Amino acid sequence: MQHAVRPRTVFRPGPAPVPQPRTRRRRSLIDADALRVLHRAARVLLDDLPELTDRLLGLLQDQEPVYRTALDSDPTGTWQEVHRSLRHSVTSLLDPRSNRDAARRCSWKIGVTRAEQGLPLDALLHAFRLGGALVWQGLVEETSRRAPEDVRLLVHAAADVWNFVDEHCTLVADAYRQAERQQAWRRENRIRLLTAALLDGTSRIVDLPETARALGLPEHGRYLVVAVAGEDPPGATEARAAAVPDGSRVHWHTGAAVDYGIVLVEDDDLPDRKPKKEPEQEPEPGADTAHRPGGLAPGTRVGVGSVVEGLAAVGDARKLADLALGICPQAGGTVRLTDHLPAALVISCPDLGRALADRVLGPLLRLEPADRDVLVETLATWLACDGSAQRAGERLYCHRNTVLNRLRRCEQLTGRELARPTDLVEISLALTAHRLLRS
Repeated sequence: MQHAVRPRTVFRPGPAPVPQPRTRRRRSLIDADALRVLHRAARVLLDDLPELTDRLLGLLQDQEPVYRTALDSDPTGTWQEVHRSLRHSVTSLLDPRSNRDAARRCSWKIGVTRAEQGLPLDALLHAFRLGGALVWQGLVEETSRRAPEDVRLLVHAAADVWNFVDEHCTLVADAYRQAERQQAWRRENRIRLLTAALLDGTSRIVDLPETARALGLPEHGRYLVVAVAGEDPPGATEARAAAVPDGSRVHWHTGAAVDYGIVLVEDDDLPDRKPKKEPEQEPEPGADTAHRPGGLAPGTRVGVGSVVEGLAAVGDARKLADLALGICPQAGGTVRLTDHLPAALVISCPDLGRALADRVLGPLLRLEPADRDVLVETLATWLACDGSAQRAGERLYCHRNTVLNRLRRCEQLTGRELARPTDLVEISLALTAHRLLRS
């Protein structure tokens, strides 16, 4: 059985890194007098922080619908998050050096938390900018109320305030995107594990509802599995499209050597449909016919299994698809299991298949290679031509009497009569076993 999971480099998300300070710091334009005015106003804001928090939440509730939802679902947690962020912002104005790292950790944590909750990044950045504008407005209002003549000095602090806001918007966006990537990786990896367990037949019953949701497929639908193998990735992609009818719901899983498609079957006739763009072609002598969809790259093989009931049986459907893939010629093509059940029986038990080939065809197979190959090809071609020596001769470029002479020799060597139905069945199955299991 093919392995369902391709070995790959595993990305293991670790704890969120503590953001490092920027190597280049913007130079502050604040002189001593402006710094005194800034600190005086910032201390007042710090004392009135609960009121400032309420004002910001009011703005968010009016301007950002997602924050209305957050406030409805977790009013206390949202208030505390906004309060904590504003406190770090104001204390950073009072003592940037001591509070810088704590403020950055706070913004980073908010970015990660909101990403995990699914709050849109645009709304989060808008909240940070609104918070920065509200702090600046509070500084100006307090300075205008206490000492209007000092407002001109406060202007020198504007660049520092907005640089702080810009820095933390960038920081929260970086944290958000990293958390989003980690979530996507965890989600993708979980889907791969669930799908691999489903295909391997090791999926737990308790996991089936989650698997159905993750794959977007019903738990109790009817399914078949398509197996695609080939060394040419573009060819495998084309084979995927050719093997599954348009409009079908399918989930593809990339394996170590084989890609598997779990297909939701909408009607009873799906397994018997021929692939799209199928050209007319002569069957290959000595081989069961294999459909070759147009555009299918040489060497790309497709095996289509039989229908099973429910996601819980997808492991069985995968085994049937592997059987169909085992029948497919190495040159490439598409094999539907329902069209090749005798061959599937042979390769489902390789030891018995080889024993049958040796018992029925042993004397013939032990001839000199040139003699053996001519007789085996003639026998296989005659069977492919429905027992017509005339048609077999045309395909082998020899007279029908030559075909009949070779067939009589095959009968002598095998001890079977081609006119006897039971002997004919044995010879047909033995030839199939020899072709599929000789390697």
